[in-house]
Amino acid sequence: MFEIRVICDPTDTDHVVAALDRTFTVGTVTVWPTRDRKQHRLYARAEHRSEPESWPTPEDAYALAPSIISEIGWTTRTVAGADCFTELEREFYLRKAALLDRIALLDEPDEPCGDAEENALAAATYLLDIDQAHPDFTVPDHAAMHPRGYVRQQYAAWHQHEQRSDHVTPDCR
Repeated sequence: MFEIRVICDPTDTDHVVAALDRTFTVGTVTVWPTRDRKQHRLYARAEHRSEPESWPTPEDAYALAPSIISEIGWTTRTVAGADCFTELEREFYLRKAALLDRIALLDEPDEPCGDAEENALAAATYLLDIDQAHPDFTVPDHAAMHPRGYVRQQYAAWHQHEQRSDHVTPDCR
């Protein structure tokens, strides 16, 4: 256990408390004005959060994935064949999120927080929302903090399942 002291603008107090709660296991946060009464002093006792399961690395998650060009083609053909987006299945949103994640990974060393990263995060968050609303999925609590990591985990599991399905030979009697 350790103690945290933060001095911040009063308008930032709620944001700081929320960030502390996302980052640590925090007890009650006590708020006092500074001596000049222009800022807030926040005091909290906290503990490190237990480390959740780690997400697959992009190299592990996408090791056997088709090329980016191939996935762009699949995504385009799937959208073109659908009457509307509500008819698309989870596989589409998973593969689209993984595709956008892979494109953002190409951009990350040069341009952090660019359009590619924003699009990848938006697609990952959409997939996460779909899965959280579905009764058959158990989404880890920490997935909301790492939506792109969640996409990698789900893509790796989906791809592994797809490969097993491809190797099943039909029973020919």
